[in-house]
Amino acid sequence: MNPLDMEISNLTLFSLLLTEDILRYVIVAGGIYLAINVALAVRMAGRKIRGKNPPKGQILREILASIRTMIIFATVGFATLYGTKIGLFRLYFEAGEYGALYLVLSTLLIIVLHDGYFYWSHRVLHIRRVFKLAHRVHHRSNNPTPFTSFSFNFGEAAANAVFLPLVLLVLPLHPLAIFMFTNHMMIRNAMGHSGYELFPARRDGTPMFDWMTTVTHHDIHHARAGYNFGLYFTWWDRWMGTEYPKYHQQFAEVVRAKQRGNSGPVSAR
Repeated sequence: MNPLDMEISNLTLFSLLLTEDILRYVIVAGGIYLAINVALAVRMAGRKIRGKNPPKGQILREILASIRTMIIFATVGFATLYGTKIGLFRLYFEAGEYGALYLVLSTLLIIVLHDGYFYWSHRVLHIRRVFKLAHRVHHRSNNPTPFTSFSFNFGEAAANAVFLPLVLLVLPLHPLAIFMFTNHMMIRNAMGHSGYELFPARRDGTPMFDWMTTVTHHDIHHARAGYNFGLYFTWWDRWMGTEYPKYHQQFAEVVRAKQRGNSGPVSAR
């Protein structure tokens, strides 16, 4: 169904977009937190990256900041639909227009493009003056939780929100591709901030899928902000020399800990 043909008010359309963002955040970030950080916390103790739990009040602060982020996302989404209506963006609604193969390939492509966009925009956010204005809120969570995933300053939220409109200027996308992309983004983001290493390891302690960013990979970024800027893949960090030199060692320490407990905040060492 083409939402541009629906006879609904602008307020209703914005509310629907905001509700979708809120539900995604609550279901994914809340679900991962309840499953990993609460229900499986004892069984996963050997894969806990930090020795201490996040400070009291951090999760509430993250949720409040995330509400602002979701309002910004919904606002940009509303503007994108309006831009599509006037022919600015290449959003299409007929599934057969480009075919199933294009749907799959375009979804994979925007994930790869987003990883590159995220890496470089993330590097910009870490310029000292920019950091204070646009990225400080996210790094207040030195010991992150799944709710950290959307805990952004206004500037960081806007930088993340405009990715899809920029892509839609040149690449036709179906809403299903966008749905799969945004849910993949939310799942990987919440997992990456969970504080527990969820990715499998080889016998030698290295990541089984070393081309993907693990939880330890991003947790190191929160402990050492000058390293590990990637979101989904390790490619850009390795190409640009920004991967933490002891990343593999720290990943191995976490996955080999098993049930003997941690000796401290691994990613801070």
